[in-house]
Amino acid sequence: MQSVWTLLSWGPEGWLDDIAYGVFITVLLAAATLPVGLMIGFLVALAKQSNEPSLRLAGNIYTTIFRGLPELLTLFMIFYGAQIGIQQLMRLYDPTAAVEVNAFVSGMIALGVVFSSYASEVFLSAFRAIPKGQYEGGYSVGLSGGQTMRLVVLPQLIRIALPGLANLWLILLKDTALVSAIGLADILRQTGVAARVTKHAFLFYGFAALIYLLLAIISSFGINAIERRVGRQQVQR
Repeated sequence: MQSVWTLLSWGPEGWLDDIAYGVFITVLLAAATLPVGLMIGFLVALAKQSNEPSLRLAGNIYTTIFRGLPELLTLFMIFYGAQIGIQQLMRLYDPTAAVEVNAFVSGMIALGVVFSSYASEVFLSAFRAIPKGQYEGGYSVGLSGGQTMRLVVLPQLIRIALPGLANLWLILLKDTALVSAIGLADILRQTGVAARVTKHAFLFYGFAALIYLLLAIISSFGINAIERRVGRQQVQR
């Protein structure tokens, strides 16, 4: 019977190299999803506070759908739905065409739309917390709408939204575990394979729990550093 240290070692007898690859995929997926989710969330927040009724309606429908659906169901619909849709499109040109959708891209899109639906609410609350006088002050000194947004509103928006976005990042980091359901070799899938092969389920799932906690702790340090930096910049202004 292999010892714990052998199972959690590098090399052919251990699983640490496979789990390390899973950590890399998990962090890469979360890091790739974050900017996509932030950008879409910001645009949806702009739409939801627009004076154009159709934009407000579209923004509300978007957030209602992706906040209402379970994340795993969203992932399955994007992964399998995109595969079916692209395959049907390709068969218009080649009846024998077979398409396989990339699990990483599908996971990034699914997590991105879910993250953006929640991020839009954080941004929307931050927009509403900024007094209208800030916009009027920018216009009064000759700034355009874009300049007012970039120079006056955005610095305040980031400071106000940062705590909420930090919580969403931690949730995103945990939600990456869902992609194991579509075959992506993340932390949970790699430890799950190790657990099934070695019959040491508690050991490997416990090790996965420690890895997620470690990632959360590292993220917390990073978030605190960003908050301190933003706070110092605000004081200097």
